Amino acid sequence: MVAAVLGAGAASAITGLGPLGDAVRAITLPLDHEDIIRQQAAQKGIDPALIAAVIYEESKFRDQTSHAGARGLMQITPSTAEFIARDSGGTRFTQADLATPQVNISYGAYYLRYLLRRYGGDEALAVAAYNAGETNVSRWVERAGGREGFDVQDDIPFPETRKYVEGVLHHRGQYREHYGDELGL
Repeated sequence: MVAAVLGAGAASAITGLGPLGDAVRAITLPLDHEDIIRQQAAQKGIDPALIAAVIYEESKFRDQTSHAGARGLMQITPSTAEFIARDSGGTRFTQADLATPQVNISYGAYYLRYLLRRYGGDEALAVAAYNAGETNVSRWVERAGGREGFDVQDDIPFPETRKYVEGVLHHRGQYREHYGDELGL
């Protein structure tokens, strides 16, 4: 909102101006639940800035439910949540648990780790699969001749997913730069 009024360059310049800059940053690049993010990143061996960036792209740190039924900060679909519960040994999970930041971020981080392992640590592929699904990404990688030949711009046919991957990777850098202490970096 502030970036739209001031322009992205002005908002970036203001972020270095003490309390005013901090207030602008809190609006343009929010961070909440950093204790949970740090905890889950440490437990799952994931960059906490990557988790924060996925939350930012998915929900801007606002608990919500999408038209497709994805829930919470990390926008986890019911079918993905059931997969995570089964795969992680969760026995008492209910869909309502996804409204709890601790559960939602834990499940989202678990799924990110799963995707990172599936795609050999390739963050762009893991993030693309978080958005578009493993079946689509695996098909795109195959068409590209393998992970080594995969290019986000050329090989992702969904404009929404290309924008999503670029946004997550860009915001991960911003979270590292602006919230390193809060994220334990």
